[in-house]
Amino acid sequence: MTMKVVAFGGGHGLSASLRGLLHCSAELDLSITAIVTVGDDGGSSGRLRAERDALLPPGDLRQALAALADVEPTMQRTADLLQYRFAAMGAGPHDPLVGHAVGNLLLLGLMEMLGDPVEALDHAAAMVGARGRVLPMARHKIGIEADVRGADPARPDEVVTVAGQHAVAVANGLVEAVRIAPADPPICTQAVQAINEADWLIFGPGSWFTSVLPHLLVPRLAEAIMKSPARRLVTLNLATDNETHGLSVADHLAALHWHLPGLRVDRVLADAKWVGEPEPVHRAAEALGASLVLAPLAVADGSPRHDPESLGVALVPVLGAAR
Repeated sequence: MTMKVVAFGGGHGLSASLRGLLHCSAELDLSITAIVTVGDDGGSSGRLRAERDALLPPGDLRQALAALADVEPTMQRTADLLQYRFAAMGAGPHDPLVGHAVGNLLLLGLMEMLGDPVEALDHAAAMVGARGRVLPMARHKIGIEADVRGADPARPDEVVTVAGQHAVAVANGLVEAVRIAPADPPICTQAVQAINEADWLIFGPGSWFTSVLPHLLVPRLAEAIMKSPARRLVTLNLATDNETHGLSVADHLAALHWHLPGLRVDRVLADAKWVGEPEPVHRAAEALGASLVLAPLAVADGSPRHDPESLGVALVPVLGAAR
């Protein structure tokens, strides 16, 4: 019997989650849907938002498609092409292609040509033989802003508002709350349907305040998450980053509850080396209704990156226990 899994996030964290799910597909018959944040305003995506008023920032969507690409060589070559980023050549410093990923331009073209972001993503998915579906968190780009204590080093105790996904991600200080604008963006009905039909909802890993939490802030998406009969899994990061500097592992879980009160979770998956003393994390997981599962998840070189194969091995007994 096919198990329907929905993974939320964006960027490298979601890519790791999707690759981990593909690794465990050999043992579990999975139907995978990625629901991707649409708040990116940095780099190539930011330029396309500003210069062409792109309907959706394509970067995180592109990465999810590449992560789900079929292993067949032709499909992998196409996925590599999506990820290829134009470098500086002889056209000088004003070359408009420098820094753009081919997949970003392809997705932008498909969205403009077809007029429907979901149809565009489904078409691109067919090009790489994606072993799952990629859907946007909303049908229109959003903005992200956060209350950050100490963002101004001259006023370390003052809370200021930082606007923009990239600005929040690199801001100094402690992020205390995050919001999206518009507060109620146009919903992707296919994403809500996937949540309603899911057996598992998976949150993380990824940038906590700009990739994971925004899904909980879209009112109709949050309502679907709360009402879904699916089990819920939170996969924790392997280290803090700039936007979560100063947060403990337990604080990461508390932030989920703070931004979506009433959220219940079944399992929290974490790497024992980052958790350290497990008792506070056990308590934070229990406060969400979850049990804590510890497993080796990191790549062998010791860097704070999830190893997809190790993640897949850890996911098999967690997801399989629901059968």
